Amino acid sequence: MNNAPFKGVIAYPITPFDSNENIDIPLFKKQVERLVTTGSHGIAPLGSTGVMPYLHDVEKEAITEATMQQVDGRVPTLVGVSNLTTDKTVYHAQFAEKAGATAVMIIPMSYWKLTDDEIVKHYDTVASKISIPIMAYNNPATGGVDMSPALLKRLLEIPNVTMIKESTGDVQRMHYLKKELGDDVAFFNGSNPLALSAFSAGARGWCTAAPNLIPELNIALYDAIQENDLVKAQRIFYKQIDLLKFIVAKGLPRSIKAGLDLLEIGGGGLRSPLKPLNENEIAELDSILSAINKEVYQH
Repeated sequence: MNNAPFKGVIAYPITPFDSNENIDIPLFKKQVERLVTTGSHGIAPLGSTGVMPYLHDVEKEAITEATMQQVDGRVPTLVGVSNLTTDKTVYHAQFAEKAGATAVMIIPMSYWKLTDDEIVKHYDTVASKISIPIMAYNNPATGGVDMSPALLKRLLEIPNVTMIKESTGDVQRMHYLKKELGDDVAFFNGSNPLALSAFSAGARGWCTAAPNLIPELNIALYDAIQENDLVKAQRIFYKQIDLLKFIVAKGLPRSIKAGLDLLEIGGGGLRSPLKPLNENEIAELDSILSAINKEVYQH
């Protein structure tokens, strides 16, 4: 699986909105800059955290362009281009490539259940229209489609599809991919609470929104894995596990926005029908972040 230009911690910025529910590009750029300067190995706008399905075309284009401007080639970029139709997915993939994206990520979004052949044709068509790599994203909880390991293996036969992001929470799938495809397969973990298990299974990287809140711990986990220091990796992982579980359980956009507000960075607003965390949830998040910061500073 050549042409996989990512490794390490791939950070997912939120898409912040102003009080009128318009995207806030200056705040978005500020958040992206922080992700780059705190050590993230890649930036991935327009994922689930970036509420990509809630944005119209012009907004997606504005977020893509703002990302490229702010990152300015310092780290690779992975732009979400998914859409219900193949035609629209091609459109956004071509826009991302022209804007300077390193690669694009595609999840097969569906209203009617798609067949394996339909999914393969979807990816193959998009791949034929662009020259940059594609990460196939499997997240049935958000996309409504669960791509089996056998289907993912078929997708990797498409020349441009060089990476897999697995977010089902089933670490055995990663072991299967590693066994079937060998050491060259570039698969990435998208299930935050499974970060340590996924790295142990051979994941090349971790696609996560967590660096918005705890970048140092996320990077430290990857570094410990690279050092083959499992004891250190376990210690670092369990410092952050409560936060990783919380942001998944409460919803990534809501949780990250609230966390950025608590850290006085600014998370911006959400777009309806999404609503902020309630007071009790914010208090719980504040407690988790405070405990993490206290432990980090003590060590």
